[in-house]
Amino acid sequence: MTKNDKKQAMARIVELLKRLYPEAKCSLEYEGDPWKLLVMGRLSAQCTDERVNIVCKELFKAFPSAQTMADAPLAQIEEIIKPCGLYRMKAKNLKDASIRLVRDYNGIVPDEMDELLKFEGVGRKIANLLLGDLYNKPAIVADTHCMRICGRFGMYKEGMKDPLKTEIIMSELVEGKEQSDLCHRLVLFGRDICTARSPKCDACPVGNEGLCKSKIKSTLD
Repeated sequence: MTKNDKKQAMARIVELLKRLYPEAKCSLEYEGDPWKLLVMGRLSAQCTDERVNIVCKELFKAFPSAQTMADAPLAQIEEIIKPCGLYRMKAKNLKDASIRLVRDYNGIVPDEMDELLKFEGVGRKIANLLLGDLYNKPAIVADTHCMRICGRFGMYKEGMKDPLKTEIIMSELVEGKEQSDLCHRLVLFGRDICTARSPKCDACPVGNEGLCKSKIKSTLD
């Protein structure tokens, strides 16, 4: 497919996924507090969103603001977030990021990529999540679902696992205002239908319109 063909295909895919998932909600339940989304995004590394949501109920009860987490004993943060894995590194990142937020940004999560990347434990995936959810900016969250599914759609070589390349490619193929919501829908789609193993291709509206190269290939095989 040419780049223009891919853009047209993605525009249609966006519409199909909108029908399937009318509400594009973040799986992390941060209750509208930007700092909490930053915290939960960091905890979600190698951990399910479901577990992060459960753990953060206790975490935010103990530390309801960036200031309280900045002042918290590191060991106390570690103990609460243990179920999320990699808890020592994550706890240090959360405390240091909270200190930075209070000290350098007056408690306000910045709305620029370069500034977000200064926060401990924040990479482009978390930064894009924050930019899209908090500030409605164009943002491709290149998580495992996005990388797997868009490869199956034929937007790049299937099986590619390079988040930055995925972000760059998809940001050029998806209209800016649709990017953040699409990524949330891809998470739901990846859990329900386009699963990593044994995808439910017969129930897929994208494949049924001939827009999934992986399904076309498997049919030909």
